[in-house]
Parts: sequence; C-alpha cells; structure tokens
Amino acid sequence: MASFRCLSVLLAVSVLVLFNSPAARCGCYKRMFSFGDSIIDTGNFVHAIGNASSAFKELPYGMTFFHHPTGRISDGRVIIDFYAQALQLPLPPPNLPEQDSGQFPTGANFAVFASTALPGSYFKPFNQNLPPWNLGVQMSWFKQMLQRIAPDDGDKRRILGESLIVLGEIGGNEYNFWFAAGRPREQAYQFIPDVVACIGSAAQELIDLGAKTIMIPNNFPIGCVPAYLSGHGGDNEPRDEFQCLRWFNDFSSRHDAALRGVVEGLRARNPGVKLIYADYFGAAMEFVKTPAKFGIGDPLVACCGGDNKYHTNYGCNATTRLWGDPLNFASWDGMHMTEKAYHAIADGVLNGPFADPPLLRSC
Repeated sequence: MASFRCLSVLLAVSVLVLFNSPAARCGCYKRMFSFGDSIIDTGNFVHAIGNASSAFKELPYGMTFFHHPTGRISDGRVIIDFYAQALQLPLPPPNLPEQDSGQFPTGANFAVFASTALPGSYFKPFNQNLPPWNLGVQMSWFKQMLQRIAPDDGDKRRILGESLIVLGEIGGNEYNFWFAAGRPREQAYQFIPDVVACIGSAAQELIDLGAKTIMIPNNFPIGCVPAYLSGHGGDNEPRDEFQCLRWFNDFSSRHDAALRGVVEGLRARNPGVKLIYADYFGAAMEFVKTPAKFGIGDPLVACCGGDNKYHTNYGCNATTRLWGDPLNFASWDGMHMTEKAYHAIADGVLNGPFADPPLLRSC
C-alpha cells in the first residue's frame, strides 16, 4: 500500500512538472514552417548533394543529442528544434527528402546550408558567385508544397493561419561570402537595405497567403564568431571589452536595426498578424558576456577544429580534434554554434527577453 501511495505521489509530481513546463503550456500551433540557412538546416543540404561526401554526414556532427549525423550543422539540436519541442511539435523535418510526396502534417523546414536572402543574380555585377539556394528558391518550394497539400485557397489560409512561420535567420551569408572573399568592408553597407527588404517581401507574401504568426530573427554578433576572429583578427583590429571584433559587431547591429524597421513596417500594414522580432544578437551576447553563467568556458573558441588560437585552422570532420565536451562550448566548428548555445538562444526567444513578444507569450 505504501508503494502504491509513493507511486501515486510520483505520478502526481510528474504530471505537475509536465504541465508547468514550457512545452506543456503551449500547444497553440499545429504546424511550424521555417526558412533559413545552415543555422537551422535539419537535413536539406545533405539530401541535395546526394552521394557526394560531406563532413556533415559524419560524426562528430550530431554527436550530442542524436548520437549520429542528421544533416544539422552542429553537434546536436539547432534553434528550431527547441521551438518545436516547446510547442509540442515533432522536430522539424527537412522538406527536400519528401518534396514531391510529403504531407507535412506538423510542418516542414525549407532552410539550406549556405542560403542567402538575395538571389545570386544580385551579386553578378560584383563578380561574386553565390550558392544556388536562396530565400526565393525556398519560397517556391514552400508554395509548391502548399499547392500540393491544399489545392483550395481556403485550405491554404486555414493551414497557414494555424501555423508558426520562422523566417530566418537568413541574410547573413551575403555578408559572410563578401567578407570571406576579402572584398571592401564598407561596400557591404550598401547591401543591407536590399537584404532586409527581401526578407520583408517574403514575410508580406506569406501574410498574403494567410500566415497569422511570423517570427523574423536578426543576425548574430559576427565579430564574436571564431572564424571571423581568426580571419580578421589582426593585432590592430579594434576589439570590444569582450574581445569581439568591434567593426563586425557594429555591422551586424546596423543590419539588425534595418531589419527591425522592416518588421515595424509590416506590423503597421498588417495589424491582424503577430510579427515576432527575435533578437538572436542580444541572446548570443549573453553567453559572450557571462559564459560561466551558461557553463561555457571560452565562448570565442571552437569545440571542433584545428590547433590555432581559435581552433579554426582546420575544418571540423571525422578526424579533427575535439577540444572537450560540446556542452562547455558556444561555438561548434568555428562558424556554427553548439546545441548548448542554440538552446540558450531559443530559451531567450521562447520566454524572453530576446523576442518582441516572446514566442510562448504570443500563443
């Protein structure tokens, strides 16, 4: 009898914990559709390249949560995985493996590694070649999928009305490719209005199709990214008090301010739509400023990589050194973050203060 009472108490406590968890509090979206780049790719790129070899198809990618590679460019889960779990949805499936047949009853992810917001043709006058994937391509996949699963316009609007749309992070690779090619820094400022306008145009198109809730995240503090610190971090490069590159973080802030203006304009034109501005920059700076609070050692070095100061002189692959447990790092491979860092960012977006409004409060 005592054992039965103990079991009853355990069950009651378990139920109480479950129903007070963020995931249990918010089952308010039936689907989640997402667009973006490598930050949230859940397998589209590795599917797209077919049998071609890629480090993303091998351990240690995927080692932390899945214990095998999944096509995510991290050691484990990425940001949208945490959103899905909080919203009581399955982890977001990549679109491409089931592009012609999937019904995607809980949504789909259209993000692809190396995607840009702007099309490659935009940079042709600058003799800059970009990968074939961009936001326009992802939007075309999305509309093809929507037409296939919901031919009737009313059904399209119903599906989108009950879904969360995560539009990004996207629009950072235009700058990443530009800076990596050694192009003039100041010239990159001219791209910001067109990048954020492209994102805003996609958001408005989704609204016109029937979307009622769209999250639009900003860009990360690239001046704190190990690959930037290694590639642009000479002794004369000005740094802030956290040893991040001041110019590059200021550049990211300029992009983010312009994007916020676009979001405000969308809100003014679409008063019946929830538009969530997610501050990935601010959330990431939290573990740069106070890494010990998150159990992170040095937030400016990669977990998987080479043996230079930032562990970035070799790419992460099956033979590259791991410098410790990924749970103690913010950067996974020098350019992409660890599951630990993505979890921290997602928590700041789900519960605040790094989203306007916080995602769970928007239910």
